[in-house]
Amino acid sequence: MSVQILGMIGHRLSSETISPIGPIFDKDYIRNFAQAHEDAGFDRILVGYWSDQPDGFLVTAWAGLATQRIGLLLAHRPGFVAPTLAARKLVTLDRLLDGRLALNVISGGSNVEQRKDGDFLEHDERYARTDEFLDVLKQEWTSEKPFNYKGQYYQVENAFSAIKSEQKPHLPVFFSGASEAAIRVAAKHADVYMLWGESLDKTRELVEQVRTEAAKQGRSIEFSVSLRPILGRTEEEAWAKAEQILHSARERQEQEGDLEVSLKPESIGAQRLRDTVALGERVDKRLWTGIAKLVGGGHNSTALVGTPEQVADALLDYYDLGIRYLLVRGFDPLNDAAEYGQELLPLIRAKVAARDAETEQRRA
Repeated sequence: MSVQILGMIGHRLSSETISPIGPIFDKDYIRNFAQAHEDAGFDRILVGYWSDQPDGFLVTAWAGLATQRIGLLLAHRPGFVAPTLAARKLVTLDRLLDGRLALNVISGGSNVEQRKDGDFLEHDERYARTDEFLDVLKQEWTSEKPFNYKGQYYQVENAFSAIKSEQKPHLPVFFSGASEAAIRVAAKHADVYMLWGESLDKTRELVEQVRTEAAKQGRSIEFSVSLRPILGRTEEEAWAKAEQILHSARERQEQEGDLEVSLKPESIGAQRLRDTVALGERVDKRLWTGIAKLVGGGHNSTALVGTPEQVADALLDYYDLGIRYLLVRGFDPLNDAAEYGQELLPLIRAKVAARDAETEQRRA
Protein backbone atom coordinates (compact mmCIF):
# COMPACT_ATOMS: atom_id res chain seq x y z
CA MET A 1 0.00 0.00 0.00
CA SER A 2 1.05 3.60 -0.44
CA VAL A 3 1.08 6.26 2.26
CA GLN A 4 -2.03 7.17 4.25
CA ILE A 5 -2.04 10.62 5.85
CA LEU A 6 -4.05 11.09 9.01
CA GLY A 7 -5.06 14.19 10.94
CA MET A 8 -6.80 14.75 14.25
CA ILE A 9 -9.80 16.88 15.13
CA GLY A 10 -11.14 18.20 18.42
CA HIS A 11 -14.53 19.31 19.69
CA ARG A 12 -13.46 22.95 20.13
CA LEU A 13 -10.47 25.12 19.34
CA SER A 14 -7.69 24.31 21.81
CA SER A 15 -4.04 23.26 21.84
CA GLU A 16 -0.95 23.49 23.98
CA THR A 17 -0.65 27.13 22.90
CA ILE A 18 -4.33 28.09 22.68
CA SER A 19 -6.70 28.22 25.65
CA PRO A 20 -10.07 26.58 24.91
CA ILE A 21 -12.31 28.84 22.85
CA GLY A 22 -16.07 28.51 22.37
CA PRO A 23 -18.58 25.97 23.73
CA ILE A 24 -17.16 22.66 24.83
CA PHE A 25 -19.15 20.91 22.08
CA ASP A 26 -18.71 23.40 19.27
CA LYS A 27 -20.69 22.00 16.35
CA ASP A 28 -19.53 24.69 13.93
CA TYR A 29 -15.89 24.14 14.80
CA ILE A 30 -16.15 20.35 14.52
CA ARG A 31 -17.78 20.70 11.10
CA ASN A 32 -15.25 23.25 9.86
CA PHE A 33 -12.32 21.27 11.26
CA ALA A 34 -13.43 18.03 9.60
CA GLN A 35 -14.12 19.76 6.29
CA ALA A 36 -10.73 21.50 6.41
CA HIS A 37 -9.03 18.10 6.61
CA GLU A 38 -11.11 16.71 3.78
CA ASP A 39 -10.38 19.75 1.60
CA ALA A 40 -6.68 19.45 2.45
CA GLY A 41 -6.53 15.87 1.17
CA PHE A 42 -6.15 13.92 4.42
CA ASP A 43 -7.17 10.26 4.23
CA ARG A 44 -8.54 9.94 7.76
CA ILE A 45 -9.06 11.97 10.94
CA LEU A 46 -8.70 10.76 14.52
CA VAL A 47 -11.21 11.66 17.23
CA GLY A 48 -9.55 11.24 20.62
CA TYR A 49 -10.79 10.04 24.01
CA TRP A 50 -10.66 11.85 27.34
CA SER A 51 -12.37 10.96 30.60
CA ASP A 52 -13.85 14.45 31.02
CA GLN A 53 -14.64 15.53 27.45
CA PRO A 54 -17.57 15.09 25.01
CA ASP A 55 -18.46 11.64 23.76
CA GLY A 56 -16.32 10.62 20.80
CA PHE A 57 -19.08 8.61 19.13
CA LEU A 58 -21.16 11.75 18.70
CA VAL A 59 -18.20 13.95 17.71
CA THR A 60 -17.32 11.36 15.07
CA ALA A 61 -20.89 11.12 13.84
CA TRP A 62 -21.18 14.89 13.47
CA ALA A 63 -17.80 15.17 11.73
CA GLY A 64 -18.65 12.29 9.43
CA LEU A 65 -22.00 13.73 8.43
CA ALA A 66 -20.29 17.04 7.65
CA THR A 67 -17.93 15.32 5.17
CA GLN A 68 -18.26 12.97 2.23
CA ARG A 69 -15.01 11.11 1.59
CA ILE A 70 -12.58 11.32 4.49
CA GLY A 71 -12.22 8.35 6.84
CA LEU A 72 -12.85 8.62 10.59
CA LEU A 73 -10.79 6.98 13.33
CA LEU A 74 -12.60 6.77 16.68
CA ALA A 75 -10.57 6.27 19.85
CA HIS A 76 -12.26 3.98 22.37
CA ARG A 77 -11.25 2.66 25.79
CA PRO A 78 -12.45 -0.86 26.58
CA GLY A 79 -13.99 -1.40 29.98
CA PHE A 80 -16.90 1.03 30.05
CA VAL A 81 -19.15 -0.36 27.30
CA ALA A 82 -19.83 -4.08 26.89
CA PRO A 83 -17.97 -5.39 23.84
CA THR A 84 -21.17 -6.71 22.22
CA LEU A 85 -22.84 -3.31 22.56
CA ALA A 86 -19.66 -1.48 21.48
CA ALA A 87 -19.50 -3.68 18.38
CA ARG A 88 -23.07 -2.80 17.38
CA LYS A 89 -22.59 0.89 18.14
CA LEU A 90 -19.46 0.96 15.99
CA VAL A 91 -21.00 -0.91 13.07
CA THR A 92 -24.11 1.28 13.20
CA LEU A 93 -21.92 4.36 13.12
CA ASP A 94 -19.92 2.85 10.26
CA ARG A 95 -23.15 2.33 8.33
CA LEU A 96 -24.16 5.93 9.03
CA LEU A 97 -20.82 7.06 7.59
CA ASP A 98 -20.98 4.78 4.54
CA GLY A 99 -18.10 2.54 5.56
CA ARG A 100 -15.61 5.26 6.54
CA LEU A 101 -15.03 4.29 10.19
CA ALA A 102 -12.02 2.67 11.86
CA LEU A 103 -11.45 1.95 15.56
CA ASN A 104 -8.47 3.09 17.64
CA VAL A 105 -8.27 0.92 20.76
CA ILE A 106 -6.57 2.58 23.73
CA SER A 107 -6.48 0.63 26.99
CA GLY A 108 -5.43 3.61 29.11
CA GLY A 109 -1.95 4.59 30.27
CA SER A 110 -2.93 6.68 33.29
CA ASN A 111 -4.49 5.38 36.50
CA VAL A 112 -5.80 8.88 37.21
CA GLU A 113 -7.62 9.01 33.88
CA GLN A 114 -9.06 5.52 34.25
CA ARG A 115 -10.31 6.08 37.77
CA LYS A 116 -12.27 9.15 36.73
CA ASP A 117 -14.53 6.71 34.89
CA GLY A 118 -14.50 4.17 37.71
CA ASP A 119 -11.85 1.78 36.39
CA PHE A 120 -9.46 0.57 39.09
CA LEU A 121 -7.74 -2.25 37.21
CA GLU A 122 -3.96 -2.11 37.09
CA HIS A 123 -2.05 -1.54 33.86
CA ASP A 124 -1.47 -5.13 32.69
CA GLU A 125 -4.98 -6.14 33.74
CA ARG A 126 -6.38 -3.44 31.47
CA TYR A 127 -4.58 -4.98 28.51
CA ALA A 128 -5.77 -8.46 29.44
CA ARG A 129 -9.31 -7.05 29.46
CA THR A 130 -8.68 -5.39 26.08
CA ASP A 131 -7.62 -8.75 24.65
CA GLU A 132 -10.94 -10.28 25.70
CA PHE A 133 -12.84 -7.18 24.57
CA LEU A 134 -11.41 -7.53 21.07
CA ASP A 135 -12.06 -11.27 21.02
CA VAL A 136 -15.75 -10.63 21.65
CA LEU A 137 -15.90 -7.50 19.47
CA LYS A 138 -14.58 -9.30 16.41
CA GLN A 139 -16.88 -12.26 16.90
CA GLU A 140 -19.85 -9.92 17.21
CA TRP A 141 -18.74 -8.22 13.99
CA THR A 142 -18.21 -11.39 11.96
CA SER A 143 -20.16 -14.32 13.39
CA GLU A 144 -23.08 -15.47 11.25
CA LYS A 145 -24.68 -17.33 14.15
CA PRO A 146 -24.97 -16.82 17.93
CA PHE A 147 -21.78 -17.51 19.90
CA ASN A 148 -20.70 -17.97 23.50
CA TYR A 149 -17.61 -16.56 25.17
CA LYS A 150 -16.27 -17.10 28.68
CA GLY A 151 -13.27 -15.13 29.84
CA GLN A 152 -12.07 -13.52 33.04
CA TYR A 153 -13.57 -10.14 32.23
CA TYR A 154 -16.37 -10.91 29.76
CA GLN A 155 -18.91 -13.68 29.43
CA VAL A 156 -21.70 -13.81 26.86
CA GLU A 157 -24.26 -16.41 25.80
CA ASN A 158 -25.90 -16.55 22.39
CA ALA A 159 -24.39 -13.21 21.40
CA PHE A 160 -25.16 -12.05 17.88
CA SER A 161 -25.33 -8.85 15.86
CA ALA A 162 -27.81 -8.58 13.03
CA ILE A 163 -26.05 -5.50 11.70
CA LYS A 164 -22.68 -6.00 10.02
CA SER A 165 -20.15 -3.67 8.47
CA GLU A 166 -19.72 -3.53 4.72
CA GLN A 167 -15.96 -3.39 5.41
CA LYS A 168 -14.58 -6.91 5.31
CA PRO A 169 -13.71 -8.76 7.35
CA HIS A 170 -14.53 -5.93 9.80
CA LEU A 171 -13.70 -2.33 10.68
CA PRO A 172 -9.92 -1.65 10.67
CA VAL A 173 -8.47 -1.84 14.18
CA PHE A 174 -5.77 0.66 15.11
CA PHE A 175 -3.99 0.04 18.41
CA SER A 176 -2.04 2.24 20.82
CA GLY A 177 0.25 1.19 23.68
CA ALA A 178 4.00 0.62 23.98
CA SER A 179 4.30 -1.69 26.99
CA GLU A 180 5.10 -5.39 26.71
CA ALA A 181 1.50 -6.20 27.65
CA ALA A 182 0.23 -3.81 24.98
CA ILE A 183 2.47 -5.21 22.27
CA ARG A 184 1.25 -8.75 22.92
CA VAL A 185 -2.36 -7.67 22.44
CA ALA A 186 -1.50 -5.51 19.44
CA ALA A 187 0.29 -8.42 17.77
CA LYS A 188 -2.85 -10.52 18.10
CA HIS A 189 -5.48 -7.97 17.11
CA ALA A 190 -4.16 -4.79 15.45
CA ASP A 191 -4.37 -3.97 11.78
CA VAL A 192 -2.36 -0.78 12.39
CA TYR A 193 -0.04 -0.18 15.35
CA MET A 194 0.30 3.49 16.30
CA LEU A 195 3.54 5.06 17.60
CA TRP A 196 4.38 8.51 18.89
CA GLY A 197 7.20 10.36 17.17
CA GLU A 198 10.45 9.04 18.65
CA SER A 199 13.96 9.06 17.25
CA LEU A 200 14.45 6.96 14.14
CA ASP A 201 16.55 4.41 16.01
CA LYS A 202 13.96 3.97 18.76
CA THR A 203 11.18 3.83 16.20
CA ARG A 204 13.01 1.15 14.24
CA GLU A 205 13.47 -0.92 17.39
CA LEU A 206 9.80 -0.73 18.34
CA VAL A 207 8.61 -1.53 14.81
CA GLU A 208 10.86 -4.59 14.72
CA GLN A 209 9.67 -5.68 18.17
CA VAL A 210 6.01 -5.47 17.17
CA ARG A 211 6.64 -7.17 13.83
CA THR A 212 8.43 -10.05 15.55
CA GLU A 213 5.62 -10.50 18.07
CA ALA A 214 2.99 -10.42 15.30
CA ALA A 215 4.93 -12.96 13.24
CA LYS A 216 4.76 -15.40 16.16
CA GLN A 217 1.00 -15.35 15.66
CA GLY A 218 1.22 -15.62 11.89
CA ARG A 219 0.20 -12.03 11.38
CA SER A 220 1.62 -8.91 9.75
CA ILE A 221 0.43 -5.42 10.66
CA GLU A 222 0.91 -1.88 9.45
CA PHE A 223 2.35 1.04 11.42
CA SER A 224 1.47 4.67 12.04
CA VAL A 225 3.61 7.46 13.52
CA SER A 226 2.26 10.72 14.99
CA LEU A 227 4.22 13.97 14.63
CA ARG A 228 3.62 17.72 14.81
CA PRO A 229 5.06 19.52 11.73
CA ILE A 230 6.17 23.14 12.16
CA LEU A 231 6.70 24.74 8.76
CA GLY A 232 8.50 27.88 7.61
CA ARG A 233 9.52 29.42 4.31
CA THR A 234 13.10 28.91 5.48
CA GLU A 235 14.61 26.62 8.07
CA GLU A 236 15.45 29.63 10.26
CA GLU A 237 11.86 30.83 10.12
CA ALA A 238 10.59 27.38 11.09
CA TRP A 239 12.87 27.17 14.14
CA ALA A 240 11.86 30.69 15.19
CA LYS A 241 8.24 29.54 14.93
CA ALA A 242 9.02 26.52 17.10
CA GLU A 243 10.54 28.75 19.78
CA GLN A 244 7.44 30.97 19.70
CA ILE A 245 5.22 27.91 20.09
CA LEU A 246 7.23 26.82 23.12
CA HIS A 247 7.05 30.32 24.59
CA SER A 248 3.27 30.42 24.14
CA ALA A 249 2.84 26.95 25.64
CA ARG A 250 4.92 27.90 28.67
CA GLU A 251 2.88 31.05 29.15
CA ARG A 252 -0.35 29.11 29.02
CA GLN A 253 0.98 26.53 31.46
CA GLU A 254 2.12 29.20 33.89
CA GLN A 255 -1.20 31.03 33.71
CA GLU A 256 -3.53 28.05 33.79
CA GLY A 257 -1.56 25.30 35.53
CA ASP A 258 -1.53 21.87 33.88
CA LEU A 259 -2.41 21.93 30.21
CA GLU A 260 -5.87 20.74 29.30
CA VAL A 261 -4.47 17.78 27.40
CA SER A 262 -4.54 14.39 29.09
CA LEU A 263 -0.98 13.78 30.27
CA LYS A 264 0.13 10.17 30.68
CA PRO A 265 3.35 10.28 32.70
CA GLU A 266 2.81 6.70 33.88
CA SER A 267 2.60 5.14 30.43
CA ILE A 268 5.47 3.40 28.67
CA GLY A 269 4.83 5.65 25.67
CA ALA A 270 5.41 8.73 27.82
CA GLN A 271 8.57 7.17 29.26
CA ARG A 272 9.82 6.51 25.74
CA LEU A 273 9.18 10.14 24.75
CA ARG A 274 11.12 11.27 27.82
CA ASP A 275 13.96 9.04 26.61
CA THR A 276 13.83 10.89 23.30
CA VAL A 277 13.80 14.22 25.15
CA ALA A 278 16.96 13.09 26.97
CA LEU A 279 18.73 12.87 23.60
CA GLY A 280 18.47 16.62 23.24
CA GLU A 281 16.18 19.36 22.00
CA ARG A 282 16.94 18.45 18.37
CA VAL A 283 17.18 14.78 17.40
CA ASP A 284 18.00 13.18 14.03
CA LYS A 285 17.58 15.65 11.18
CA ARG A 286 14.87 17.86 12.66
CA LEU A 287 12.88 16.11 15.40
CA TRP A 288 12.17 18.76 18.05
CA THR A 289 11.42 17.77 21.66
CA GLY A 290 10.62 21.17 23.18
CA ILE A 291 6.91 20.59 23.78
CA ALA A 292 7.45 16.94 24.72
CA LYS A 293 9.77 18.08 27.49
CA LEU A 294 7.29 20.71 28.66
CA VAL A 295 4.44 18.19 29.02
CA GLY A 296 6.58 15.40 30.47
CA GLY A 297 6.18 13.08 27.51
CA GLY A 298 2.40 13.27 27.61
CA HIS A 299 0.65 12.63 24.25
CA ASN A 300 2.12 12.91 20.75
CA SER A 301 4.13 16.06 21.38
CA THR A 302 7.30 15.77 19.29
CA ALA A 303 7.58 17.95 16.18
CA LEU A 304 9.39 18.06 12.86
CA VAL A 305 10.72 21.54 12.11
CA GLY A 306 11.78 22.97 8.75
CA THR A 307 10.61 23.95 5.32
CA PRO A 308 7.86 21.81 3.77
CA GLU A 309 10.54 20.07 1.67
CA GLN A 310 12.69 19.32 4.73
CA VAL A 311 9.78 18.07 6.82
CA ALA A 312 8.54 15.87 3.97
CA ASP A 313 12.02 14.35 3.71
CA ALA A 314 12.06 13.73 7.47
CA LEU A 315 8.68 12.00 7.26
CA LEU A 316 10.02 9.89 4.42
CA ASP A 317 12.68 8.56 6.80
CA TYR A 318 9.83 7.04 8.85
CA TYR A 319 8.22 5.74 5.67
CA ASP A 320 11.51 3.98 4.90
CA LEU A 321 11.16 2.12 8.20
CA GLY A 322 7.97 0.57 6.84
CA ILE A 323 5.55 3.05 8.37
CA ARG A 324 2.72 3.62 5.91
CA TYR A 325 0.44 5.83 8.05
CA LEU A 326 1.59 9.33 8.97
CA LEU A 327 -0.50 11.27 11.49
CA VAL A 328 0.29 14.99 11.38
CA ARG A 329 -1.36 17.75 13.39
CA GLY A 330 -0.35 21.25 14.33
CA PHE A 331 -0.34 23.61 17.28
CA ASP A 332 -2.77 25.96 15.49
CA PRO A 333 -4.99 23.03 14.62
CA LEU A 334 -7.41 24.20 11.92
CA ASN A 335 -5.09 26.65 10.20
CA ASP A 336 -2.23 24.17 10.25
CA ALA A 337 -4.41 21.48 8.66
CA ALA A 338 -5.14 23.85 5.77
CA GLU A 339 -1.45 24.77 5.47
CA TYR A 340 -0.43 21.11 5.41
CA GLY A 341 -2.87 20.53 2.57
CA GLN A 342 -1.27 23.29 0.52
CA GLU A 343 2.39 22.89 1.42
CA LEU A 344 3.14 19.47 2.92
CA LEU A 345 0.77 16.71 1.85
CA PRO A 346 1.42 17.06 -1.91
CA LEU A 347 5.17 16.85 -1.26
CA ILE A 348 4.78 13.77 0.92
CA ARG A 349 2.72 11.98 -1.71
CA ALA A 350 5.08 12.95 -4.54
CA LYS A 351 8.16 11.82 -2.61
CA VAL A 352 6.52 8.54 -1.59
CA ALA A 353 5.48 7.87 -5.20
CA ALA A 354 9.05 8.52 -6.38
CA ARG A 355 10.46 6.29 -3.62
CA ASP A 356 8.02 3.49 -4.49
CA ALA A 357 8.93 3.78 -8.18
CA GLU A 358 12.64 3.49 -7.32
CA THR A 359 11.90 0.39 -5.26
CA GLU A 360 9.96 -1.21 -8.09
CA GLN A 361 12.79 -0.46 -10.56
CA ARG A 362 15.31 -2.15 -8.28
CA ARG A 363 13.07 -5.22 -8.03
CA ALA A 364 12.59 -5.42 -11.82
